[in-house]
Amino acid sequence: MNVLIVYAHPNPLSFNQSILKVVHNCFKDKGASVRLKDLYAERFDPVLGEAQLSLQNEGKIPDDIKREQEQVTWADTIVVIYPLWWFDRPAILKGWFDRVFTNGFAFSFDENGVTGLLKGKRAIVVVTAGGTKEDFGKNADQLTKSTTEGTLAFCGITDIADRVFYSVPIVDDEARKKMLKELEVLVEQF
Repeated sequence: MNVLIVYAHPNPLSFNQSILKVVHNCFKDKGASVRLKDLYAERFDPVLGEAQLSLQNEGKIPDDIKREQEQVTWADTIVVIYPLWWFDRPAILKGWFDRVFTNGFAFSFDENGVTGLLKGKRAIVVVTAGGTKEDFGKNADQLTKSTTEGTLAFCGITDIADRVFYSVPIVDDEARKKMLKELEVLVEQF
């Protein structure tokens, strides 16, 4: 199994870093080959600018994006870890999807509509939130949708597990340990 972890949190001391370690170690323990994309540490440029868009429209992909796409192609499982900011992903992660999951690589359009080109891959999406589940009310079940449905499923990935951990900054260490145990079970069963 080839696992690509795409991690988007700027603070190396955050709880997301603990999540990253658990996911990495669980997959390694299962015998998987694991690669990490730490978008902040790599200083990934999330801006899809005019130059790249023009090249894409000509069917050309910049070398840096080709390398990113090679990582996605290599992986049969993609794990995405990020904090919830304004009911969505951090901009750096959104920009990574914008620049890497291009037309012709991750999906295609034709007269019959959209075809996802990443079929056969699996994904896990892990999100941390500052509020309680009750704080999000009826929207609580929508918090991962932009990633799970709006991006991954659109691109043909249909075997997707997702988990939101709530109240991360305000719960005690025992509650965080329970979250990490829950994550271990999720990865083990995936």
